[in-house]
Amino acid sequence: MNLLDFLIAPAHAQVVGAAAPQGLGGFGLLMPIALIAVMYFLMIRPQMKRAKEHRGMLEKLSKGDEIITSGGIAGTVTDIGDNFVTVEIADGVRIRVQKAAVGNVLPKGTLKSA
Repeated sequence: MNLLDFLIAPAHAQVVGAAAPQGLGGFGLLMPIALIAVMYFLMIRPQMKRAKEHRGMLEKLSKGDEIITSGGIAGTVTDIGDNFVTVEIADGVRIRVQKAAVGNVLPKGTLKSA
C-alpha cells in the first residue's frame, strides 16, 4: 500500500462491454439556454425599456418644468445644458445637477400646491 492511496483513491478499470451511463443528453444543453432566456425577459429587457423611457423624458425636458431628482430634491428647471440642469429649489436658490439625476417630471403647479 502506497502513501498516496490514502490521499487519492486508486482508479479502477471499467468493465469491457458495460453500458455507458445514459444521461439526459439534450436536457443538459437546454437548461442553460432556458435560464438565459428567463433572465433576459425578467431582468434585462425591462431595464432596457426603463432606460429608454428615461432618455425620452430627458430629451423632452424644458425650462419651467417641475422635477424631482433621484436624491429627492424638488424644483423648477431654469437652465438646461448638455450634461447639467440648473434647478431652482427656492426663491433665488439654484443648484446644478446632472441630467441623469432627474427622476421625474411633475405636472405644472405641483410645487406651488405643496
